[in-house]
Amino acid sequence: MANKKGQAKREAYAKKQEEKGRNLIMWIIGTLIALGIIYALWASFIMS
Repeated sequence: MANKKGQAKREAYAKKQEEKGRNLIMWIIGTLIALGIIYALWASFIMS
């Protein structure tokens, strides 16, 4: 009984961690894209 309860807790924790990790990766990718756009705008401004 206790083993099943512990396993369910571990699975829920692993699922939560996976969701957090996916969220963090999306933030990192979004930040890199935004920085790339800002850099492209800055570079085109400097060149003109």
